[in-house]
Amino acid sequence: QVQLVESGGGSVQAGGSLRLSCAMSGRAVSRYVMGWFRQAQGKEREFVAAINRGGVGPTNYEDSVKGRFTISRDDAKNTVYLQLDSLKAEDTAVYYCAADTGIYGDRSPGAYEYWGQGTQVTVSS
Repeated sequence: QVQLVESGGGSVQAGGSLRLSCAMSGRAVSRYVMGWFRQAQGKEREFVAAINRGGVGPTNYEDSVKGRFTISRDDAKNTVYLQLDSLKAEDTAVYYCAADTGIYGDRSPGAYEYWGQGTQVTVSS
């Protein structure tokens, strides 16, 4: 049974940084495309970033986070990361990691089979 556990969320001021982690148990994370999504209060879940298996090929980012967020993976630690820099108030949301058995990073939440419980990121202006 695959389990994903996010950590690293918190409250920061605009311009600050956070590093989110997503630890997988039950399977090797190397088998999965990994994605990060977020959901702000009252809004639908939206794509943030995705990274292919083995980190092969380009990473995929939502336009509003390009140049500010960085997704990475450490298969030896069975963990995926999302570095959040230059945070803005509009980045406030619950952030979720997800695992997909597909080949390439997908922007659709429906493509992902496994989800974590989420971690709250709050950015004050």
